[in-house]
Amino acid sequence: MKVLVTGAAGFIGSNFVLRVRETRPDWEITVIDALTYAGNRASLAAVENEITFVEGSIADAELVDRLVSANDIVVHFAAESHNDNSLDNPWPFMESNIIGTYRLLEAVRKHDKRIHHISTDEVYGDLELDDPNRFTETTPLNPSSPYSASKASADLLVRAWIRSFKINATLSNCSNNYGPRQHVEKFIPRQITGILDGVKPKLYGAGANVRDWIHVDDHNDAVVAIIEQGRLGETYLIGADGEQNNREIIALILELMGKPADWFEHVNDRPGHDLRYAIDSSKLRAETGWRPQYQDIRSGLRQTIDWYAANRDWWEASKAATEAVYTRLGR
Repeated sequence: MKVLVTGAAGFIGSNFVLRVRETRPDWEITVIDALTYAGNRASLAAVENEITFVEGSIADAELVDRLVSANDIVVHFAAESHNDNSLDNPWPFMESNIIGTYRLLEAVRKHDKRIHHISTDEVYGDLELDDPNRFTETTPLNPSSPYSASKASADLLVRAWIRSFKINATLSNCSNNYGPRQHVEKFIPRQITGILDGVKPKLYGAGANVRDWIHVDDHNDAVVAIIEQGRLGETYLIGADGEQNNREIIALILELMGKPADWFEHVNDRPGHDLRYAIDSSKLRAETGWRPQYQDIRSGLRQTIDWYAANRDWWEASKAATEAVYTRLGR
């Protein structure tokens, strides 16, 4: 099978390529990435001789048309994804997440190919901290930020192209990913790399906000399961029952890295900060048999910490610039 992976130099996309090179060696992989600040070609160094790498934007209609026509399926990870950045400058999120998705859908329609669209649970907004419910495939969209609104828009485009043009597509919405090769702007790697540099972790507000954490390898295994077993036209939620609030995550990172429990700083909360995400992945599990390998977040965080400690050359160059942005935003 010829597979086009978008956003393949980013966090989840690069881990997907590495994962399927191990588990699906018969897949012929072409990747496209614009190599913006969050893309790192070094993430694909281990397989660079086994894939075809194309530098470019998914908003480039001519390039997208050519690449889609030459492949069997598009696995669409490419996205601007950082909430703080979307609050500071929403336009890149509109261009990548909405226009880029539109370009891919039109090429898929023209050439009668398949697409799997990767999205986020943030399109559903948030839940109250004491709400017993979790997000399901029928939860109404209720995005809170420019980022999540752009992803909700992309999800609706995919669904509209399925209904109006009968394209071959599946969708997945996943909870918060963590693991190796995640940009240091994100919550978990920011804290880990800060501690490695002797800097105290930063906690938004009281740290009560809850996220449903999943290791990136578990997410990508679920994507493969949907590609191979999922029903066309369907949406699947991917989650590993990993609800933890931000304070608990920082406490666990501090413990695993040998620091005192109170060795952190409070910073200003993010505007419109969603309270809680929680995923019900029972549909995915029932239809595909997928189960997460990292069911204990402690083991997943241990593996993640070890990776960042052993790969300083991967993240050090971007650390100072990232922290400068956070300083300007007061966070």
